[in-house]
Amino acid sequence: VGFCMTFLWGVSAAAQDPDCTNPETQIEMNGCANLAFEKADADLNAIWSSARAKVKRQDAASPGRTPSNWDLLLDAQRAWLAYRDAACSAESTKARGGTMQSQLYAICLERLTLRRSDDLRAFSSP
Repeated sequence: VGFCMTFLWGVSAAAQDPDCTNPETQIEMNGCANLAFEKADADLNAIWSSARAKVKRQDAASPGRTPSNWDLLLDAQRAWLAYRDAACSAESTKARGGTMQSQLYAICLERLTLRRSDDLRAFSSP
């Protein structure tokens, strides 16, 4: 699905940037959904940096804990990424084999990534 989304978006992007205020074709809708996910993912990466810094400070203040706070957070993030990708692959099968499958996949990725950002933001706050 990821390859399909990238391929369809690549075709559209090569011609022109989609009008995401009023996408009219499926290729534009796929591209706009992918752009929205990319923005959510960039936001998640910024919030991840804050969460990482927080647990590194906690680990420095209490050395010798096993597993470290960093190890616990990293394991949780890896598990969440696997869950997100699997859940969105499953959700996108509503349009399996169709041109809309890439859009559904990207919409799901964006939704779950935004939720994870909220979780990490709450985790990172003092």
